[in-house]
Amino acid sequence: MKPTTLIIACGAIAHELVELQRRNGWEHARVQCLPADLHNTPKKIAGAVESAIREHRPQFDHIYVAYGDCGTGGKLDAVLSKWGVERLPGAHCYDFFARPDHLAALAEQEPGTFYLTDFLTRHFERLVIRGLGLDRHPELRDEYFGNYRRLVLLSQAPSAELTGQARAHAETLGLDFEEHVTGLRHFERALRMGIAHA
Repeated sequence: MKPTTLIIACGAIAHELVELQRRNGWEHARVQCLPADLHNTPKKIAGAVESAIREHRPQFDHIYVAYGDCGTGGKLDAVLSKWGVERLPGAHCYDFFARPDHLAALAEQEPGTFYLTDFLTRHFERLVIRGLGLDRHPELRDEYFGNYRRLVLLSQAPSAELTGQARAHAETLGLDFEEHVTGLRHFERALRMGIAHA
């Protein structure tokens, strides 16, 4: 079957997207991921998504964007409105991995919470340590994370190895550690609705 729907996605959720595509047999959809590193420069996300839409629009009947706002300050939504394309609901991937009421409860319990997903846990060194320059300037740790009190792993596919990595990252940042298993159910529901409406 020739794919008719293109999902333009953040590279940080590629693994989960491909797993859901396989699990659901979404043969009509093709996933095109943009670099996860864009999250360190969110002002570039809207332009990168628009370039992908412009490039692939002639080849697909429908396009759907698997991003939250992701720190673009509404610029991504402005681009999507211009092209008549929808995206996943929420401000960031934590919103569509966890239920919004779950996130709100975590934030109310401890506003100073730094969140990791499975992807961010596996790529912590590249995206957080090197991405924020902490490898070159470790003294910046307290500048960046001084107002945080805990690190919460929102885990899509929990494992002892992943938990151990996330716990070590919390220690690196000087934060308490908690793990909350989100699975993929909430993400799958949001994605399914988006693809159906594409």
